[in-house]
Amino acid sequence: MYDVFITKASKYLPNEPVANDEMETYLGLINDAPSKARSLILRNNKITTRYYALDKEGNPTHTNAQLTAKAIEGLFDENFKKADMKLLSVGTTSPDQIQPSHASMVHGELNIGKSIEINTSTGLCNSGMNALNYGFLSVKAGVQENAVCAGSERMSSWMTADKFNHEAENLKLLEERPIIAFKREFLRWMLSDGAGSFLLENKPRENGISLKIEFIDFYSYAHEIEACMYAGCEKQEDGSLKSWADYPSDEWLRQSIFAIKQDTKILDKYILVKGAESLRSSFDKHNLDPEKIDHVLAHISSGYFKEGLKEEFAKKGMDFPWEKWFYNLSDVGNIGAGSIFIALEELMNSGTLKKGEKVLLCVPESGRFAYSCSLLTVC
Repeated sequence: MYDVFITKASKYLPNEPVANDEMETYLGLINDAPSKARSLILRNNKITTRYYALDKEGNPTHTNAQLTAKAIEGLFDENFKKADMKLLSVGTTSPDQIQPSHASMVHGELNIGKSIEINTSTGLCNSGMNALNYGFLSVKAGVQENAVCAGSERMSSWMTADKFNHEAENLKLLEERPIIAFKREFLRWMLSDGAGSFLLENKPRENGISLKIEFIDFYSYAHEIEACMYAGCEKQEDGSLKSWADYPSDEWLRQSIFAIKQDTKILDKYILVKGAESLRSSFDKHNLDPEKIDHVLAHISSGYFKEGLKEEFAKKGMDFPWEKWFYNLSDVGNIGAGSIFIALEELMNSGTLKKGEKVLLCVPESGRFAYSCSLLTVC
């Protein structure tokens, strides 16, 4: 078995940052009316700017595959060229198509001129960590000597007004059934576009920062809790999900079946509690001392959860002081599967990391409440 190191990190954020008061310029007005929920959601999520792969007319400027390829291209240098790549492992919530796989499309965009092993992880926020884990295990086992891993999202095209106008006009949900409308509209003001990538190798770089991956752990609570975040389906009264394939096609637009939706009541009840429970399990499993952690990178979807997450960790004996926490949510937004990659890229290239320091990564996924965490050591 080999040690595995993140030897380089790169990110790509499309176009210029979009301020809160510009969002509907890019996404459009549903039924030609300004959103009533936007200001409340933005006040709570504490996001001030984000990035869209759209122009101001709502036209796409990049595909998800192109965003991912641009992030990966930042990994190439004199020490690691395109021809050196052995494995490409990518994760996303928002692939450009159902098939072919996202990894196939990214491989095509990279134009590296050779066949390589590819892997696609799908799902929600943990799909990026799943992709990282695939690369980590492949290098650790000696199956491949290096792996390029990436997490990305292009959610903006899912959130443009034209995707919701038909529902608003025909069912008038925005006025008559505000709770149902809210679960569809909520994430329009939460999500952002972008991609982050890591190069994994079986030895550290001689010059510069490398991060040794000590472990990556995963936990799912789907056996206990119904779905909270979902798309391509509709939630039934008993908590089950009815697939888009089981609806007549004329219902797809009327009910915004393909919109990504969030059950915020379930979110508040479980997201922090189960996050702390899962992290405590990893600390016990690996016999970790919370005081030995130097940097905490916890992906959160909203600034609303920031204080509560710290409190829940503290209840489980993991009271990390604020100076150890690293967030960039307010500046780049919630990029789902790409968020932890982009946050770590920023920290890794900040010049603040010191040899021997421990970096903790925590990623929640509210789909049906799954969590991942990883410990890194600065080399």
